[in-house]
Amino acid sequence: MTKEKKKPASKFMAPMKISDDLAAVVGRGPMPRTEVTKKLWAYIKQHKRQDPENKRNIKPDEKLAKVFGTKKDVNMFEMVKLVSKHLS
Repeated sequence: MTKEKKKPASKFMAPMKISDDLAAVVGRGPMPRTEVTKKLWAYIKQHKRQDPENKRNIKPDEKLAKVFGTKKDVNMFEMVKLVSKHLS
């Protein structure tokens, strides 16, 4: 009988600690990056934070501004980089 080797879990699936500012938006962690992103998008859509003209842009409210570090519009690709500062 041979034992199968298990693949190591992906880095994206590893539970991460979440900053207090990010936890105010997505809930308490730890949780994987994929779950953080899913919950972040749920918050953005629920609170209608997408720019209706260009859905790639997010208009931060007070909670999101603390996470993004700016009150200006944030591109969805830029968002990933900004959110990663709140994960450890």
